[in-house]
Parts: sequence; C-alpha cells; structure tokens
Amino acid sequence: MKNIVTIIIISITCTLMAQETIKPMVEVTGEGIVRVVPDEVTINLRVENTGNNAKELKQQNDRIVNDVLSFIRSQKIEDKYVKTEYIRLSKNYDYNTKKYNYAANQSISVKLTNLDKYEALMNGLMESGINRIDGISFSSSQRSALESEARKKAVANALQKAKEYAGELNQGVGKAVSIRENLSFSPPSPIYRSAMQMDSSGGAEQTMAPGEMEVRVVIYISFELL
Repeated sequence: MKNIVTIIIISITCTLMAQETIKPMVEVTGEGIVRVVPDEVTINLRVENTGNNAKELKQQNDRIVNDVLSFIRSQKIEDKYVKTEYIRLSKNYDYNTKKYNYAANQSISVKLTNLDKYEALMNGLMESGINRIDGISFSSSQRSALESEARKKAVANALQKAKEYAGELNQGVGKAVSIRENLSFSPPSPIYRSAMQMDSSGGAEQTMAPGEMEVRVVIYISFELL
C-alpha cells in the first residue's frame, strides 16, 4: 500500500511540474526582402583550342592566356580579383578520322568592381584571344549590410504577425523563445548580346543590363503569450 501511495505522489508531482513548464506560445514566420542594383560582376572566360600535337597545343594555349592576363593587368584589376579556375589537357579519339587529337582548356574568372569598365574589358578580352565566355554573375559589395537589413525586416514582420494573433485572443506577446533563419540570395539573370556588337554610328552598343538582385530572409520565431 505504501508503494502505491508513493507512485501516486510522484505521478501528481510530475504532472504539476509539466503544467508549470508548458507555456502558451505563438509561432510565426517573418519575411524580409531587400532589393538593390548590383555593383560588381564576375566574368567566367575560357581559352580553348584543339590540335594533334599536345606540346604545341599547350604552348599555343599558354601564349594566349599570357596575353589575356597581361591585358587584365593593364586594366588595373587587382590580382585578388583574377583567378585560374582550372587547366586541362585531354586526349580524345576521333572515330571519323581514326586518330587521336587533344583539347587544351584554361578557365579564368575575373571580378570587376566597376561596372562602367565592363564593355572595355570585354572588348579587350575578345581581342586578346579568349574564345569562350561561360557566363557572368552579379553581386553587391554591400551584401553583409543588405543581409542585416533583411533580417531586421523579417523580425519586424514576425513580431507584427504575433501581435495580430495575440490581439485577437486578448493576449499579449512576451519574449522570443526560439528563432530559426532561412537566408537566400537571388542574383539577377544577366541580359547581354553577342560579344561587342557595334552600332551604325561606330559606338559600342550596351551588351549587358545588370538588373536587380534580391536578398531574402525568412525566419521562424516562437513568442510567449502573456
């Protein structure tokens, strides 16, 4: 009998403790979006050639790459913004001619922090010997500040929602119990035409429009209800 009483007391105590620790809460989602025109662009370019002699092909590619890098340096672009992504020399079998040939590739990325120089840079790159542009991507030098601003907007949005829910229940909103973030970055899709077309007046046409990039923060917050 004594053991039964002890079990009942323990059960009641655990129930009371659970009731004390469980607090009413409201869980909401907040969203913060900041849009800005990018001020930086990264150009991914490639020097690519094919031939039957691996040594001569590699030397040919190296000469072109040297010209490309020399031109980039002449544009006062800092070394930290120029990066060799990869160097490849591959051997391939041509089933039509029944012979082997080689392909030499070198990929370089160039980050431009002044978009006004884009047209001149692309013109010079084409003239220096690159034969492939794999793409361009835009970014902002103020990304950290934009993320902070988006977070603040997301928190304000979440708090507003929580107050609206609590207000309908004649309750108040207390401190935040938990918070979780989902950050996304949506760079603009570049719009550009074929390399450096010239208009009838002899001036260079605009070949790129950076558009607008978006920094979006979604947060999940749990608030206590008062």
